[in-house]
Amino acid sequence: MRNRIGALFGALAALSMLAVSACGATAAKQAGTGASAAGEPVGGLRIMVPNTPGGGYDTTARTAAKVMEDTKIASGVQVFNLPGAGGTVGLQRTINEKGNGKLAMLMGLGVVGASYASKSTATLTQSTPIAKLIEEAGAIVVSKDSPYKTIGDLVAAWKKDPKKVTVGGGSSPGGPDHLLPMRLAKAVGIDPKQVNFVSYDGGGELLPAILGNKIGFGASGYGEFLDQVEAGTVRILAVTSAEPIDVVKDVPTLKASGIDLVFSNWRGIVAPPGISDADKKTWIDAITRMHDSQEWKAELTKRGWTDAFLTGDQFTAYLAEQDKSVAGILSELGLA
Repeated sequence: MRNRIGALFGALAALSMLAVSACGATAAKQAGTGASAAGEPVGGLRIMVPNTPGGGYDTTARTAAKVMEDTKIASGVQVFNLPGAGGTVGLQRTINEKGNGKLAMLMGLGVVGASYASKSTATLTQSTPIAKLIEEAGAIVVSKDSPYKTIGDLVAAWKKDPKKVTVGGGSSPGGPDHLLPMRLAKAVGIDPKQVNFVSYDGGGELLPAILGNKIGFGASGYGEFLDQVEAGTVRILAVTSAEPIDVVKDVPTLKASGIDLVFSNWRGIVAPPGISDADKKTWIDAITRMHDSQEWKAELTKRGWTDAFLTGDQFTAYLAEQDKSVAGILSELGLA
C-alpha cells in the first residue's frame, strides 16, 4: 500500500513539475523576440540598410550585428540592403511592416531629410524609435590627383565659379551629404542655390565618383574613406568637427582653416510601428548590451565614431527635434 501511495505522490509531483515547466516556457516565449529567460542569444533579428553596400549606414549596421554576435547577445543577425530615394524606399518598407518585431532599420539624418525632400508619405514619426548610436563628423574629400591641395585651394576655385566645381554626396537632397556642402557654401559666401550638387545613393556609390574625378569634391562622413586614405587613393582636405580627429589627426578642421562651420551626422535604429512592448524591449535591451560591451567601444575608437547613445523617450524626443530642425533648413533652401 505504501509503495502505491509513494508512486501516486511521485506521479503528482512529476505532473506539477511539467505544469511549472510549461508555464515557464510560455512566459519565456512571450517575453520578446526570440529572447530566453536565461539570457540566451536573441534569434531572428533583421537589420535593413536603406542604401547601397559600403556606405556609412551599411558599415554601422554590419558592425553592430557582428558585435552582437561576437558577444553572444544575438545570433544569426541578418543585415540586408534596400536602397532607393535617399533611404525612403527602406523607410516605406519599415512602415509597411507594421507589427514586425523582428525587423529594424539603420537610419540617420539622411533619412530625416530625404523624407521631406522627396515628400515621402512614410515618415520617421510613424516608426518605433529604438536607439541613437553614434555621431560622425563630415569630411571634404578629393582624389589623390585633385588640383586642390588644401581646403583654401578648393574654396577659392569654388567661389570663382560655383557651377563649375561639382560636389557629390552620398545622400539625396536633405541628407547630411547635401546639407554639409550647402552650409559650407553659405559659410564661405556662396549662394547655396548656385551649388552644383550630384546625389549618390550612399558612400558606396560616391567613392568611385571621387576616385574617377567625376566630381570636384565629395562631402560625406570621414569614416567612409579611412581605408582609401590609408591606401593613398583619396585625400581629406578638412573635417567638420570642432576638434581634430585622432584617426585622421593630420587633417585640419574647417574652423582651424578659418571657416566658421561645425557639422555632424548621426545614426540610429528604428523599428516598424505597432510592435509589441516586449519586442521593443528586446531590441532596446540587445542594443544597450551591445553599446556597453568592450567590443563596441573598440569599434568606436577604431572608426573614430563619437558615442551618442540614446534610447526610449530620449531618442523619441531627439527624433522630433531633428525632424523640426531639418524641415526648417530645407524650407530655407526651398526644398521643403
